[in-house]
Amino acid sequence: MSLTNAQHSAIMHTYEEARLRNRHELEERRDKVYAALPRMAALDGEAAALAMKAAEELLSDTAADGIAENPSADLNAALNRIQVERSALLASGGLPEDYLEMTYDCPHCKDTGYIGSRKCRCFIQKECALLYEQSNLQNVFGADSFSTFSLDYYPETPGKNGLPSPREDAAHALRAAQEFVRDFDDPDKPKELCFYGNVGVGKTFLSHCIASELLQKGYSVLYQPSYDLFEKLARYTFSSDTETKENMKEIRDALFSCELLVIDDLGTELTNSFVASALFQIMNERGLLHKATVLSTNIPPDSFADTFSERVSSRLLGSYRLVRLTGTDIRMLKQLERGH
Repeated sequence: MSLTNAQHSAIMHTYEEARLRNRHELEERRDKVYAALPRMAALDGEAAALAMKAAEELLSDTAADGIAENPSADLNAALNRIQVERSALLASGGLPEDYLEMTYDCPHCKDTGYIGSRKCRCFIQKECALLYEQSNLQNVFGADSFSTFSLDYYPETPGKNGLPSPREDAAHALRAAQEFVRDFDDPDKPKELCFYGNVGVGKTFLSHCIASELLQKGYSVLYQPSYDLFEKLARYTFSSDTETKENMKEIRDALFSCELLVIDDLGTELTNSFVASALFQIMNERGLLHKATVLSTNIPPDSFADTFSERVSSRLLGSYRLVRLTGTDIRMLKQLERGH
């Protein structure tokens, strides 16, 4: 994903603030321990002096023959002794062993945004939030969570021709969504999921649940209603304005770098050859990159070829886990409940 210099600086500033805050909190914890356990300050001073001595020995050895040797066994033994005593002191005060260690908002990159030269997933999520103006993603998802998904809105009446009841379909869909989250890091588990069914039966709700759960786990998540997504892609493709095209390029690139892409209400946009081609490219390239994608749509799978294209239908039927939801429009049921 490409950012302007100002955008990149803004993101890096958040990391600097996180490091300063965590360093300040560490200093506060250290002051608290030193006041309660004065011996800890002496041990830390002794450890610092030994570390300085070890560094001086390394520099001396390097200057003498160009080869740096390891610190002496005596130094290592002394440092180990100090560490053992520090741990015992913290335990005596009822504190965990890592109480005086630095903490990080992101333990993967240690609040730098990068792991080596590669962007950390937390950086990618910040990019997604910035580029899509969705820093309030959690507010977008609202109270949608697996714990609030209720099967009570789904009838137990069996479906036609021996098909499962709406409640059985909903229970199956809930399990599929939870398994998708649970197995997200497993390379052998499916990374492509499609909820389909009539309007208002919980497809968007479960998509929100998945996105919210993975966002809380620190993954980079991009959520886009279908009509909005393809409008942005059209502006990127057909705009003659350089600035607009560059901004849309950043948005397009985000589609392929985020760890989870959710496309909601697929089929509600004006479908044409451009939309069909763009959808296939997203599905195909993300599949090749082993990136996770969740779709929700009112279109039954056997109509995808007619609505979009044979290529889109083939990709969907061949790669995606298809999960059906049936029943009555839950939004209407809730409105009726409120009316009473």
